Amino acid sequence: MAKNRILLVEDEAGIRFAIRDFLEAHEQEMRTAESCAQAEEVLRAWRADVVICDYSLPDGNALELLPRLKAIDPQVLLVVLTAHASIELAVRAIKEGAEQFLTKPVELPAMLVVLERLCEHRRTRRHQMAASSKQSRAAVDPFVGDEPAILRLRDVVERVSASDSPILIQGETGTGKSVLAAWIHHHSPRVAEAFVDVNCSGLSHDLLETELFGHQKGAFTGAMTNKVGLLEVAHRGTVFLDEIGDVDANVQPKLLKVVEEKRFRRLGDVQDCTVDVRVIAATHRDLAGRVRQGLFREDLYFRISTIPVRVPALRERSGDIPALAQQILDSFAVRYGRKGLGLDEDAVLALRSYSWPGNIRELRNVLERAVLLTAGSGISRNDLLFERPQQEDAAMFDPALTLEQVEKLHIVRMLQWAGGHVDKAAEQLAMPRSTLYHKIKQHGIALSKV
Repeated sequence: MAKNRILLVEDEAGIRFAIRDFLEAHEQEMRTAESCAQAEEVLRAWRADVVICDYSLPDGNALELLPRLKAIDPQVLLVVLTAHASIELAVRAIKEGAEQFLTKPVELPAMLVVLERLCEHRRTRRHQMAASSKQSRAAVDPFVGDEPAILRLRDVVERVSASDSPILIQGETGTGKSVLAAWIHHHSPRVAEAFVDVNCSGLSHDLLETELFGHQKGAFTGAMTNKVGLLEVAHRGTVFLDEIGDVDANVQPKLLKVVEEKRFRRLGDVQDCTVDVRVIAATHRDLAGRVRQGLFREDLYFRISTIPVRVPALRERSGDIPALAQQILDSFAVRYGRKGLGLDEDAVLALRSYSWPGNIRELRNVLERAVLLTAGSGISRNDLLFERPQQEDAAMFDPALTLEQVEKLHIVRMLQWAGGHVDKAAEQLAMPRSTLYHKIKQHGIALSKV
């Protein structure tokens, strides 16, 4: 466990050294100051958990200093020391926001107990805030924006969330498939039950089996007790199978049995278990293509894709980026205590012109870096560090290209994005299919090589 960080503000050298030495001997990390001004300077450079402050200082007193310290770190705790204690002063100190009021000569072991309790309470509050932040992130609106692609998604999902049919969410990595799955669960009749999130790509074949289905004692070496599987945990709720396209071929028939019959068998057991779960699956892969390649069972594909849903890539809804970015910044403002975070105009333009290969996840990373590495509330273009290599960024704007070459390059990239489907590319380009075919012929683009 990290040491508690204590700032001691005391102008009498003898008392300062005695308290500092005692607390350092008891594993507290210490800094000291001799005045109000010095205390502010130290706290700005070194965030303390608790400030122990003598009431009377050469340039003020503890109660005058308290609001200035809180302005630097709203979560810092203050313990006031005084040789001239009175009930009136103690009450005033607590009302002003001090946590404790101790009289000199202070009993050092008693002070240590007070500090440890204060720091423990501070840690508890942080854990609660982290849990609250996690819940807040889980409840993020996946439909921020008003671009046609996201409006279509909202319309489909709102109509199917109340059903019990399996849903297959498809989309590129980082588009927010897990957020959408959680939203569907929380807007379904199963909202009062568990939502169990399983990342199929992050588990080996054996581990995925035991995590999903559980096992009986003695089922394999190391199975010392019975283990309840995540499917049982999700009983009457929803199980979200993220990256189902990566599931091992030996596990696929067992999942099919769960989807079709609501039954499965624990490893090492001789009887089936019955479970009532709604299955939501997600993948960034082309599952139909994997079926054709023999890598994914056709019957499982058709069962999990009763309701197919596609999450658009961020580049398909660039008009929504400012609203999405502000929502993310608002969550960081709460997490990091940074009020009023916003984007400058040049930052908005930079965000909208970037291609976002990592989608919303990459957008979050870029914005979090900017928040952590800047002190102000306004995020400018210079604060944004994109993850795409610089040479690729440079390729997005090449002043040597003619307008005809730029058009050809964009059409090629759009066809690649559409998997060679001219109809899909034409729809995204907002042009008639016949016009796109004409331009493909005009630029000499070979569809077979796209």
